[in-house]
Amino acid sequence: MHASIKTLKVSRRQRERGAAAVEFALAAILFFTVLFAIIDFSYLFFANLTMQHAVREGARYAVTGQFALDPVNSDRCAAATARIREQSMGLYDRMNPKVVFKTVNADGSITPVACANANQIIVIEVSCDLPLLTSFLQPFFANGNYSFKASTTMKNEAFK
Repeated sequence: MHASIKTLKVSRRQRERGAAAVEFALAAILFFTVLFAIIDFSYLFFANLTMQHAVREGARYAVTGQFALDPVNSDRCAAATARIREQSMGLYDRMNPKVVFKTVNADGSITPVACANANQIIVIEVSCDLPLLTSFLQPFFANGNYSFKASTTMKNEAFK
């Protein structure tokens, strides 16, 4: 009888250890899901803010009439795009964005004309598809990518 009580105590201890492992596994899944979601969302917000900054810097470069970043063609739009790439901290190449330049005319109409002339308003819009860092949130986004747009509007200065 003494041996069966000892066996009963050992099996109870082993069962408790197994229950602790199952509880840890369930808690770990929840913990890592929340952790990776926080990391992904932080990365998405960082990318959005960085691209918005880069677009503003590119537009500021364009409205001053500069084109030194594209000296071969003297194209202000290409120079502005180069400035956006330079200011994006490497995110531009990771996303392969689409950059669109528009001009706001005096009557308020918008035309898809390059970087416009002096004293005209330009709009620069960058459409981005950013792949997520982890696979935890990919099912919640189309094609596993976060799609967003960063844009800015500025008036060209009176350059030559």
